[in-house]
Amino acid sequence: MTATGHAVIGTVIAAKVGNPALAIPLALASHIAADFIPHWDTGTNREKKGLQRVLFETIFDVLLSFALSYGLLVFLFPKTEPLYAFLIILASQSFDWLMAPYYFFGIKAFKWAYDLQKLFDNKLDKPWGIINQVGILALLILAALLF
Repeated sequence: MTATGHAVIGTVIAAKVGNPALAIPLALASHIAADFIPHWDTGTNREKKGLQRVLFETIFDVLLSFALSYGLLVFLFPKTEPLYAFLIILASQSFDWLMAPYYFFGIKAFKWAYDLQKLFDNKLDKPWGIINQVGILALLILAALLF
């Protein structure tokens, strides 16, 4: 799933779970659950795109993730503390942050995180890999607003 997808999930968790002792493990588990669902992300078709393009798309995705999460906090979940939400968002993205040094720069100390993530990462190319994410995230936001 994209960093934006994980951030939206983290935002909803922060908005609905005020206890960080529960929210952080839930955010970590949400990353694994979300990546099990077939999805597109910036690393899909890395061989064709090349590392430089993947890095550019990933940076854009991360920036979009924080901007969209902030918008959700302001407009849909205004009672949620932004710093708390940022912590939960980082937890929900954490597996990707941990594998990035190996994935982008070949830093071997982080290969374990890459290998771990490959156990549950289930890629699906566009358009369905994006449609899946948008649909799931829209339903999650709607459920958070209703309940």
